Amino acid sequence: MTTTVGERTRASILDEAARLATVEGLEGLSIGQLASAIGMSKSGLYAHFQSKEELQLATIDTARAIFAREVIEPGMAAPEGERLRGVCEAFLSHVQREVFPGGCFFASAAAEVGTRRTRVRDVIAQEYSDWTVLLADLVREAQKAGRVSRKEDPEQVAFELNAILVAANGGYILQRDGAIFTRAREALGRYVRA
Repeated sequence: MTTTVGERTRASILDEAARLATVEGLEGLSIGQLASAIGMSKSGLYAHFQSKEELQLATIDTARAIFAREVIEPGMAAPEGERLRGVCEAFLSHVQREVFPGGCFFASAAAEVGTRRTRVRDVIAQEYSDWTVLLADLVREAQKAGRVSRKEDPEQVAFELNAILVAANGGYILQRDGAIFTRAREALGRYVRA
C-alpha cells in the first residue's frame, strides 16, 4: 500500500510532535511551535489537525506505535518465559537511546495529565492500564518458566517493576547518568532470574 504525500507529511508532523511532547508536554504542544520545528506554515498544520485535542490524541497514537516498535515488539520477541525481562530491558534501552528526548512519552504524559478530566487523560490512563496488565501477564508467564517466584503476586511485581522503570526514566532525564541503568537492571534482577 502506497502512502500519499499528505499521509507522509502528517506522519512526520506527529513524529516531531511526540518528541516535542516529552520536553514541552502535551499541553505545551502548539501549532505554532510545531510548525516552526518542522518548517511548515501554521495554516499547513491546521489542514491536518482541526483542534489542539485532535493533535494531542494523534500524537498519543504515534507515540503508542513508536513504543510498540521500540519496547513491546523487541521484548515480546524473547523466548517465552524471558519476555518479562525482554520488555523491561527494551524499556530501559529506549530511554537510554533517547528515542524521545524527554524520556518515556507515557511516563511524561501521565505526570502531566493525570489530574485532568479530559479525553487525553483517559487515553493516557488506558495506556498505563494496558502496560501494567501486560507486565502482570508476563510475570505469570515468567512464574511458569521458573524465572519469578510463584509465591509473588503478579500484580504487585508488575507494580514494582514499573516503579523501577519509571524511576530509571526520571533519574536519567534529570541526571543523564548511564549508571542509573546499571542500578535499574540490578533491581530488576531481584525480581526476574536470568
